[in-house]
Amino acid sequence: MRRELVSWDEVQRLVDHLILQFDHEFQAMLVITRGGVIPGGMLAERMGLRDILTAAVNFPATLETRAENMLVWPQFLQFPEEELLRAKRILVVDDVWGSGRTSTAVKTRVSAAGGMPFTSVLHFNPHRNLFGSARPDYFAASTDAYIVYPWEQEPTAGWARRDY
Repeated sequence: MRRELVSWDEVQRLVDHLILQFDHEFQAMLVITRGGVIPGGMLAERMGLRDILTAAVNFPATLETRAENMLVWPQFLQFPEEELLRAKRILVVDDVWGSGRTSTAVKTRVSAAGGMPFTSVLHFNPHRNLFGSARPDYFAASTDAYIVYPWEQEPTAGWARRDY
């Protein structure tokens, strides 16, 4: 699979492009960890959103084949209480929609809690999407590449990791 390294400048352009698409005001943002933390923070700052919630989702890979693992139910390691979601427009943020499993699981759970979820990602990969014609409500770019964001890249020379 082709890999694409994304720069901080490109991330800023993607965030700017997302914001232009939003046709609703949102009462809260639900950031999917870990990928959605940085784009979510950038969006929240630009939009002036203060109600930032987090969802941690795990898809355990315990079966023998990749195809079987794609059918595993998600484990929600962290998720907001229903009263924080009920009757609110919630912007669900992640970095990428590959298979779509994580964003779809979070969107479904927000809906079940009585919220109105809208999914948003920096990159949408329609070639990996497992959900037919379903796609993010908002995405900044479409790709067939494996995206490597700046926060996932190796540190530059001269950077020293400090353990505190």
